[in-house]
Amino acid sequence: MSDEAVQQWWRDAVVYEVYPRSFADGDDDGVGDLAGLRLRLPYLRDLGVDALWLTPWYPSPMEDGGYDVRDYRDVDPRLGTLADADAVIAEAHDLGLRVIVDIVPNHTSREHPWFVEALAAPDGHPSRDRYYFRDGRGPDGSEPPNDWISAFGGSAWERTTRADGSPGQWYLHIFAPGQPDLDWRNPDVVEEFDDILRFWFDRGVDGLRVDAVPALGKAPGLPDAGHEPGARFETRSWTDSPYWDREEVHEVLRHWRRVADSYGDRVLVAEAVVAGPDALAAYVREDEVHASFNFDFLTCPWRAGALRDVVDSTLASHGSVGAAATWVLSSHDEVRHLTRLGLRAEQTRGTGAQAGLRPDDVDLGLGTRRARAAALLLLGLPGSAYLWQGEELGLPEVIDLPPEVREDPVFRQSGGTELGRDGCRVPLPWSGDEPPFGFSAPGVATWLPQPEAWAALTAERQSVEQGSVLRLYRDALRLRREHRDVRAGAFEWLDLGEAAVAFRLGGRFSCVVNLGADAVPLDGHGDLLLHSRHGGSGAVEQDEAAWLLLP
Repeated sequence: MSDEAVQQWWRDAVVYEVYPRSFADGDDDGVGDLAGLRLRLPYLRDLGVDALWLTPWYPSPMEDGGYDVRDYRDVDPRLGTLADADAVIAEAHDLGLRVIVDIVPNHTSREHPWFVEALAAPDGHPSRDRYYFRDGRGPDGSEPPNDWISAFGGSAWERTTRADGSPGQWYLHIFAPGQPDLDWRNPDVVEEFDDILRFWFDRGVDGLRVDAVPALGKAPGLPDAGHEPGARFETRSWTDSPYWDREEVHEVLRHWRRVADSYGDRVLVAEAVVAGPDALAAYVREDEVHASFNFDFLTCPWRAGALRDVVDSTLASHGSVGAAATWVLSSHDEVRHLTRLGLRAEQTRGTGAQAGLRPDDVDLGLGTRRARAAALLLLGLPGSAYLWQGEELGLPEVIDLPPEVREDPVFRQSGGTELGRDGCRVPLPWSGDEPPFGFSAPGVATWLPQPEAWAALTAERQSVEQGSVLRLYRDALRLRREHRDVRAGAFEWLDLGEAAVAFRLGGRFSCVVNLGADAVPLDGHGDLLLHSRHGGSGAVEQDEAAWLLLP
């Protein structure tokens, strides 16, 4: 491989997302940790991914699953130590795996020393300038400073209480109340995150996934957004928002790109839920981040025309700025795609789709068949792909978790009307016939309960089971690597009917996905490399996919 290809490893990498609390438990307390991750790193090597991305491992009160950070330069003691983090990085590198870690720049935890200092300080104290503290509206200041809303429901403002018990100023939290927003116009904030980036790059991480990037910029004066009563946090339809996707965000990213480039082949990956592919492409310009998640693809309905449109718009918008496309089906924030694709009534939203969702709403057989086909589509497309832990096992969303075990602020702030994201974060099943399925020692209760039915989905069982989802992913990732040079060629659509999503790369490698009732014959498109149905050949039936290679 050329030096240039090594330097741009992220352009076609397959990255596996690890949520440490739910991946593997090394000390048998029912909560995943870095010791457990280290034990399972060979599994990721054998799966065939190129890198792992870890969600926040920092000290946190866990008001939002670790995305409320108390200390950006340490590891939460429930997960391990800095020495454990160093060992994960070193051992992953020894196995040929790169490591991307999460960074959360929009907000801290309310237990962060800066915010603790600000709360204890009087109005107007410089320590409050690192955040957004404002007087309330109305004669007694009892109304929020503006009409901005939280991603998790309700107002984006929380009122403080002074030391004497009287009502104080309000502070901004675009996410949960435990996540006060930082003011990126403050030089302390800029300098602090420069140092945080260098701290982790110096420890050897290969990249940073940047959380909630579009929230970093706020309009001067914090004007109203014009939200109607009951407005939802649907940023994919927002334009000209005073607190989302503003130009100031790009100034931060350009500065960060210079920091990353000073370390060589380090990568920045943005989470940017914005209004369309052109808006997203602005984040992956040559001097900003290297990649950004593709939410249009993730939420696309299982319809051929819609999928072709998303692929076209993604490739065109990214190509216009010289960026590689990214493709993703699930994450720690979304309903697992096997469940979404198996819904009897089509729903395309992520967390919101769980409002009132019941197990009877899902056809798991249909979802599994479509998820297998979607995996070949995901991994067949040109660019990079991001996998969410457990999708390679064909895990469904756990819809029926008891209310008392749910932790997600989406569930709490909606009063339980939306189930939130706990259902995609249930600990993985590794082995055995009953919970905790090798995640922890026998008899240990996991922090979220695992379904008994997952006995059929353990990694141990699927490793030896012909036709398992795990075997499909391993085969697909192996073939993707073997044919990397061919796949690097030009993209072209194949006309195999309105119900097919079919394309060719490099003039030889083809991917055919059939979403219609009539079988799509494969004659003339090359030798069969892989079929989404075990034993499938000759044609692609409805909700199936195949890879082929011309001589």
